[in-house]
Amino acid sequence: MKRTHLPLNGLRVLDAAARHLSFTRAADELAVTPAAVGQQIRALEDTLGVVLFRRTTRGLELTQEGEAGLDALRTGFLQFEDAVRAMQAGQSSKSLTIAAPRDLSGKWLMPRLAEISAADGEFRFAVIPADDIVDFTEANLDLAIRWGDGPGDHEGEALESDGMVTVERPGGGADMRISWPGCLSEDAHSLVRVGDAGLAIEAAASGLGRATVPELLARADIAANRVAMVGEAKAARFGYWLVAPLPQWRQAKVKALVDTLAG
Repeated sequence: MKRTHLPLNGLRVLDAAARHLSFTRAADELAVTPAAVGQQIRALEDTLGVVLFRRTTRGLELTQEGEAGLDALRTGFLQFEDAVRAMQAGQSSKSLTIAAPRDLSGKWLMPRLAEISAADGEFRFAVIPADDIVDFTEANLDLAIRWGDGPGDHEGEALESDGMVTVERPGGGADMRISWPGCLSEDAHSLVRVGDAGLAIEAAASGLGRATVPELLARADIAANRVAMVGEAKAARFGYWLVAPLPQWRQAKVKALVDTLAG
């Protein structure tokens, strides 16, 4: 069934003007001018085909037609408020679904989420594996992390990083390259070719060679002396980005998580 288009702005003005029986006081409540209130009422009267107010010597009065719909109108506004509160209830919760590459989840994201949960036990996280292209609608996601040179078609913020680093087993390993899809210097003659940067770090830690990987991904392993840096970190065009469509990006819980992860 096709729904009737409701002139909601005009109905809101009608409610205020009927409660105050004054366009001036209604204008004060709505933060508009009395002239704007009058224009809205006239437009509503034209739309409905009825007269809603009459001016008398005693002031502004509602007509029978105007008064007839007020109870239902006010009940409707209360139901609108209930609907808005219900829709906002999800933002007051602390349950988030995040999509991220598997290697980033294991090497970097999970420890961060554990820290957040330890500080606030109300947080609940669902983490799912993701490629570079993420369907937010199908997966019902709040936030995703992608590897690339920007946020793509979404809103986004880069995760802070020193770029790319080359790592090997402490004390040195095989003098060969370890490559992975997306690495900036993939070598067809590599001793080991692995599926992602996380596996490249593990291969380097096992002594199979040197791997050039995102510094963010290798940071914990370098600090734990599982791998050692060869040379200095180098700036890179690509990096990890926190991304989401604008509606998700505006959610309070998503903003808070982005601030924490990107900080």
